[in-house]
Amino acid sequence: MVRVRFAPSPTGPLHIGGLRTALFNFLFARKNNGKFILRIEDTDQLRYVPGAEDYIIESLRWVGLDYDEGPDVGGPKGPYRQSERVEIYRKYAQELVDKGWAYYAFDTPEELDAMRQRLREARSPVQLYNHITRSEMKNSFTLSESEVKERIESGEPYVIRFNMPADRQIVVHDIIRGEVKVNSNTLDDKVLFKSDGFPTYHLANIVDDHLMEISHVIRGEEWLPSLPLHVLLYEAFGWESPQFAHLPLILKPNGKGKLSKRDGDQMGFPVFPLDWTDPKTGEKIRGYREWGYLPEAVINILAMLGWNPGTDQEIFTLDELIEQFSLERVQKSGAKFDPDKARWFNQQHLRRKSNEELAGMFRPILQLQGIEVDDRYLLRVIELLKERVEFVEDFWTKGYFFFEAPRSYDPKGVKKAWKEQTPQIMRELKEKIIQIQDFTSENIERELKQWIESKGLSFSKVFTPLRLLVQGSTSGPHLFDMLELIGKDEIIKRIEYGIENIKK
Repeated sequence: MVRVRFAPSPTGPLHIGGLRTALFNFLFARKNNGKFILRIEDTDQLRYVPGAEDYIIESLRWVGLDYDEGPDVGGPKGPYRQSERVEIYRKYAQELVDKGWAYYAFDTPEELDAMRQRLREARSPVQLYNHITRSEMKNSFTLSESEVKERIESGEPYVIRFNMPADRQIVVHDIIRGEVKVNSNTLDDKVLFKSDGFPTYHLANIVDDHLMEISHVIRGEEWLPSLPLHVLLYEAFGWESPQFAHLPLILKPNGKGKLSKRDGDQMGFPVFPLDWTDPKTGEKIRGYREWGYLPEAVINILAMLGWNPGTDQEIFTLDELIEQFSLERVQKSGAKFDPDKARWFNQQHLRRKSNEELAGMFRPILQLQGIEVDDRYLLRVIELLKERVEFVEDFWTKGYFFFEAPRSYDPKGVKKAWKEQTPQIMRELKEKIIQIQDFTSENIERELKQWIESKGLSFSKVFTPLRLLVQGSTSGPHLFDMLELIGKDEIIKRIEYGIENIKK
């Protein structure tokens, strides 16, 4: 059975790159009738941030990535928090020591710094803790068995390091990148078990993937350098390795470097799924949900960052993505994030919703403004604005005039449309509007155009300032539909108010 996992660390808010990793795991599992597992990798106690795990879970739930096993839903391979599995890792770390694939090291941080400094000063081509440099340090290779035992029993701090073999050509097949080759001489003896009693990512990751029967490891490109070590760990334990797929980075809009929070701050777009408040600094960061993005739009945005269906289709539902997804169509190179395209995706998914759905989403925004309207009126407003908005809140910012008269006017619109003769034209237009009996869009348009032609005026000299008085700006929904919906009495009030106040 296909079994995949999303294994984030609760060290802060979940980046959209992490959410995309979760999405690709989810799509692969569902496409292959497999299981999607959430595992919380919280062994780095120094970087643990309270609330981060709940944030991760809420983010996945918001976009509809329901996992089959996890810390809050349970499952047959739990526990699903690594901090609850420490004794398991201790056992397997000892197994590696017993097999000769790992060893004890007692070096202090100061001694490690001194070693690196010596290597730098000697301009050594190798500046790693490995099969060469370990002979100068305090570890199982330089200490007798009795010394090692004595140090451990006395409570001296130690770590367990991997015994990286010398001059091994490690070859791994990656589903996305093809054959990956690395010589072991370029790798160091990574710490597998720390002096604080917790495993490092490398050991815990491999042990858990094996015990949880993970068939495919789908993770970010940043873990590619760890791949040779992980493959050797599987060899050391005598376990079959899963298949690997390393996803491309999500890049800044200019394509230069990994997308960061700073990029979002500078360019005005979110890089996290939900709002986050830093528990230490109190800094608040807006997320996609609070920004107004639809969850299905966020899924679509992330799916197209590094994957394509091989067709011209760009708009997908989650079910459509499941049907068409394959790791073979994931690209190797990084994917540039385009904020404009992200808004476009949201706009397209918003347009797919029914007017009734959008009215239900917009009504709470109106209620915050203290406005209550009947369903029929609200649905008509939605219909007139639907093609002009990117977010639900745009129904207010681009259509507030349907609910209250403007009390200020766009300066550029005033400069363009309000000339010396305009007030008199608007007074005469008001009288004409009063005379219109059938106040429907088609009839309003017909009668006003006839009146304009009879006066020898241009449409722009009349309709542009009329729109300015009615809505406060010179661009918006269809003019005559808007006039019909707002109603004759209110239109007359706005014309009268505007003539007296527009220059003020």
